[in-house]
Amino acid sequence: MAKVRKAERRPPLNKTHKLKRQDWAKKYLKTDFSKVLWTDEMRVSLDGPDGWARGWIGKGQRAPVPLRRQQGGGGVLVWAGIIKDELVGPFRVEDGVKLNSQSYCQFLEDTFFKQWYRKKSASFKKNMIFMQDNAPSHASKYSTAWLARKGIKEEKLMTWPPCSPDLNPIENLWSIIKCEIYKEAKQYTSLNSVWEAVVAAARNVDGEQIKTLTESMDGRLLSVLAKKGGYIGR
Repeated sequence: MAKVRKAERRPPLNKTHKLKRQDWAKKYLKTDFSKVLWTDEMRVSLDGPDGWARGWIGKGQRAPVPLRRQQGGGGVLVWAGIIKDELVGPFRVEDGVKLNSQSYCQFLEDTFFKQWYRKKSASFKKNMIFMQDNAPSHASKYSTAWLARKGIKEEKLMTWPPCSPDLNPIENLWSIIKCEIYKEAKQYTSLNSVWEAVVAAARNVDGEQIKTLTESMDGRLLSVLAKKGGYIGR
């Protein structure tokens, strides 16, 4: 009959943010989104995104007794991308590595470029548009120049409006994966075990699911314009 859900956390939008979101939607309104690679990072912890605090249990059943650990017991940072009906990755960021401009570019070199991009045809590379958000490690001058040397520059590097996780379809993929790995309030005892769960969940996401996400972009842009830059439902 109903679900218990936690309120979504979104950064507040001011007037400038809304105008930039509208400008972005107008710029890319006629884009062939099957050519866009949508990327993002996700952190998964041993204890789940929220931990089990309260919820429905059956009569006669005992409430689960979750482990209580600082910072969710630690976690793993995961990077992935989706394009058309294909999942790129997921790739695991090495434990203990903080992603700054240099380490982010080295990570892309070792994973995305060497393991996926280099295998693509010249025509594919010519038409692909690379999307990343405005995290400091992504949007720095160092990272922008490094990507440009890789041929990802100008129109091949999508500009991204501020405070806009709702516009990135890969966020929906993260939700699918987290729902799977944390179902029934599951917790993990090691970083390797939660990473293996992420990989298994990602393998279960089929091409049609990914295609549904990437094909949602036309509707998202129209929604942004209709809401004058306001947040849209994901």
